[in-house]
Amino acid sequence: MAIEGKQDQARPPRIRLGMVGGGTGAFIGAVHRMAARLDDRFELVAGALSSTPDKAIASGRDLGLDPGRTYADYREMAIREAGRADGIEAVSIVTPNHLHYDAAREFLQRGIHVICDKPLTSTLADAEKLKTVADESDALFILTHNYTGYPMVRQAREMVAAGDLGTIRVVQVEYPQDWLTEAIEQTGAKQAVWRTDPAQSGAGGSTGDIGTHAYNLACFVTGLTLDSLAADLDSFVEGRRLDDNAHVLLRFRGGAKGMLWCSQVAPGHENGLKIRVYGTRGGLEWVQADPNYLWFTPFGEPKRLLTRAGAGTGPAAARVSRIPCGHPEGYLEAFATIYSEAAQAINARKSGAAVEAAVVYPTIDDGLKGVAFVEACVASSRRDGAWVKL
Repeated sequence: MAIEGKQDQARPPRIRLGMVGGGTGAFIGAVHRMAARLDDRFELVAGALSSTPDKAIASGRDLGLDPGRTYADYREMAIREAGRADGIEAVSIVTPNHLHYDAAREFLQRGIHVICDKPLTSTLADAEKLKTVADESDALFILTHNYTGYPMVRQAREMVAAGDLGTIRVVQVEYPQDWLTEAIEQTGAKQAVWRTDPAQSGAGGSTGDIGTHAYNLACFVTGLTLDSLAADLDSFVEGRRLDDNAHVLLRFRGGAKGMLWCSQVAPGHENGLKIRVYGTRGGLEWVQADPNYLWFTPFGEPKRLLTRAGAGTGPAAARVSRIPCGHPEGYLEAFATIYSEAAQAINARKSGAAVEAAVVYPTIDDGLKGVAFVEACVASSRRDGAWVKL
């Protein structure tokens, strides 16, 4: 997890941003654009918004892009933008997973910062190759595990690091959804089609799509490193080629134990991300559906409700809170936090200035760990839940 810091009071110019994928009708592309605009740090100036040329052009027109900077191919975009004096400084990659490696490589090799949706790639081999490219590039790589941007997640991380929970013993994390309870991929639903296709998604279904978020959150909050896991993966919907439910036992270095459940066939759950952490001195609980609150229970004492920007909440939460407590902040603001952190790191890199220790964003290393987690889950499940080391 890279750690960098704040800018001066004088606001630097907006960072010139490009986008790969995310054309008209794409959910996550729209989310990235809103997140990039929220803190006014980026300006979208170019895009290769679809692999279909007509749709790419139409999408660029809908977004008000210069037709000369609306590309039908991301390689052409990388080459031409790198050659412009006013070319893009960063690119958002919001394609299906199998395209992340090649697209990110094209821009990293040309010194263009990459902000990539998760998971990092569709295979561990590609993830390892991309890490080599990123390590050799002068450009930054930011992975949008957006749930790490919530103020009360930052608060939980700060409390664990400060020792408020003592030695961590147990980590429970879950992410249930219900949108794939039926075989909607067979009806042509675009978001379901590629997420259930091994050629586009990779080896993991629910494990790759939302299990990686749960795993990343557990490691982010606790600071623990996973040693090994035992997984039981299912494809409950007949004919589905990737898992739609997973139960995973976790063993962390240092002795902590955990459980992770992710499911996309759990009726009644929309985006039910939740984490509970228990140590020798107390416990924490955070629920994404009610993200402005964090429950803290010191051992032997009553539960305490901590609120975003409220009494008892520390600087880690306060610095990424935009409005007073009592006014809810949510998913888009958390996503925007990752973009804001990225902007501060990019501007610091441009100026050669040092950045403070407060800024945190997921990196190529977090992405590599996520893909390794998925492949370990698949390997374990194929061996009837055998323990697999990462």
